Amino acid sequence: MKQVVISGTGLYTPPFSISNEELVTCFNAYAEKFNADHADAIAAGTVTALDLSSVAFIEKASGIKSRFVMEKAGILDPARMVSRIAERGDDELSLQAEMAVAAARDALARAGRAPADIDMVLVACSNMQRAYPAMAVEVQDALGIDGYGFDMNVACSSATFGIQQAVAAVQSGQARAVLVLNPEITSGHLNWRDRDSHFIFGDACTAIVVEAKDTAVSQHQFEIIGTQLKTRFSNAIRNNFGFLNRFDASGVGKEDKLFRQQGRKVFKEVCPMAAEMIKVTLAKACVEVAQVSRYWLHQANLNMNLLIARLILGRDAEANEAPVILDTYANTSSAGSIIAFHQYQDDMAAGAMGVICSFGAGYSIGCVVVRKV
Repeated sequence: MKQVVISGTGLYTPPFSISNEELVTCFNAYAEKFNADHADAIAAGTVTALDLSSVAFIEKASGIKSRFVMEKAGILDPARMVSRIAERGDDELSLQAEMAVAAARDALARAGRAPADIDMVLVACSNMQRAYPAMAVEVQDALGIDGYGFDMNVACSSATFGIQQAVAAVQSGQARAVLVLNPEITSGHLNWRDRDSHFIFGDACTAIVVEAKDTAVSQHQFEIIGTQLKTRFSNAIRNNFGFLNRFDASGVGKEDKLFRQQGRKVFKEVCPMAAEMIKVTLAKACVEVAQVSRYWLHQANLNMNLLIARLILGRDAEANEAPVILDTYANTSSAGSIIAFHQYQDDMAAGAMGVICSFGAGYSIGCVVVRKV
């Protein structure tokens, strides 16, 4: 079987950051006005008063301290609480494609590759800003890549599922090298007026170059020695937004057309699934847990990552064993584990082993075992 490597990673970070303090100020202003406007109904018991948020609550629940977004003024306006980003014309590069191109150029530079070396572009993320044409094909055109591209969505596991698709394409000879892109504008699907989730998400885009080991030229290579994918249907994380919404006008704009989750249920069900999945993937790759020096886990919730690491290791992980980026990036969906991988890989010695693992809506879990070349 042809050996395949990740030869380069890239990252695009949006220009704006929102602190927990800023977020709480906005949310509480909204909640206080809501409670004042509905005071009579709240007193009568027909409307439930909104609880206020706090920095302490957010950090205890998630470990998140700030998040990057594509635009912040609209989010921090209590009367709006949605980004203000103008639509672009059909002849302009779309917002997601712009993010993806920036991250792609970063990854190509680290891989020592040019667009002419890439045969396949895969955009894998939780939300696409349009149905068609595919974002991947737009990015392909913007970068001047010959070949083909397509989009895929496996929610927070989109990047790891995308890596598996890239590995298969290289091993089958369909592509010499594949560009996997994860442009996540999660601020667009977040209900900023929901106290239980208004702090969860942030925006970012990651990029990964996957190619054959025997032709790779990068100094940042990680050989992919095992992959494993798993899905199991669950409604615990759901978003009903879609083009069929127009069939029933009564549902347009309702809360179920944004992100929602049963947080405690997700925590209870996903953590053991992810830990077991990592163990199974390592076993199939003939790698012992003790041989793994780093786990780049999905960056959704600090408490989840701490528990998953504990279930794998039988002890608490050291900071460098399971690096955290969600404190400053928040949950960037599919991009999270790749941001961690991108930022915490250069210190690893040749031969060091690591695991990239993502988990989320679906449920979906993807694991990639790598070894530093």
